[in-house]
Amino acid sequence: MSLELALLSTHAPSFLHEDQVPDFQQSILKAFHRQREKIEQLKPHVLVIISSHFLTNWNHYVNAAPRHQGFLTAREHPDTIANIPYDYPGDQELANELAAAGKEVGLPAVAFNESTYIWDYGTLIPVRYFIPNGDIPVIDISCNMSASLEETYRFGQQIGKVLRASKKRTVFASSGALSHHLTRGRANMPSLLEKAGDDKFIELLVEGKYDAAWAMLPQYSVAADVESGGRHVAVLLGVLGLEEFKASFLGYAQSSGSGNPHLVFESK
Repeated sequence: MSLELALLSTHAPSFLHEDQVPDFQQSILKAFHRQREKIEQLKPHVLVIISSHFLTNWNHYVNAAPRHQGFLTAREHPDTIANIPYDYPGDQELANELAAAGKEVGLPAVAFNESTYIWDYGTLIPVRYFIPNGDIPVIDISCNMSASLEETYRFGQQIGKVLRASKKRTVFASSGALSHHLTRGRANMPSLLEKAGDDKFIELLVEGKYDAAWAMLPQYSVAADVESGGRHVAVLLGVLGLEEFKASFLGYAQSSGSGNPHLVFESK
């Protein structure tokens, strides 16, 4: 099996510059470093990441560019995320395989190779922590907001199928928050009800009850306004399958009313 590791991570803007992370988010900063250590130990050939800020309509997009290079100024935060350079290799062959696997089961999956495309910060922030030397190929995948959770889960299953069959050592990462009723003020916590939902969902993941987590996700996504409508989580659950991975909880912190967990899923 070549799918060796999966991650659930955050991308809160305050993590872009490590020296500016506030005290209440230091546990997440440590979690980023622990996730990076897992990646460094594995020495993967490629990182596949879905970002809840790479939002698309109609199609599931897979970035098949042989190189990802550019400067990001985030439309949501042009004052804090401004003119940030990035340069990472891609994996065109594997990206095309992922899109083809979606098409095999009737999903509108499209591989694209466009040098002028600029990453979103939900992709860039975790990748900067996971691959600080820019030496591991990256494939970024969109959250298709026209797709149901069920369709997104099926695409995740197809992604997992391709990664397991690959001769390359692969890591899959899901970038996004759980509860996501945003409020002004980075130190604001989710509501008590939303936090209880986050805690229960994390508990199911840590206990390896992925089928129960999948059953909970539709109602929980609505009640807690899970980021991307829960699509980045649905694809992660599809990639994981039911029994092959053991989850470790690394941390959780608030960011403007959202709940941001970090977990590592290691192959058994």
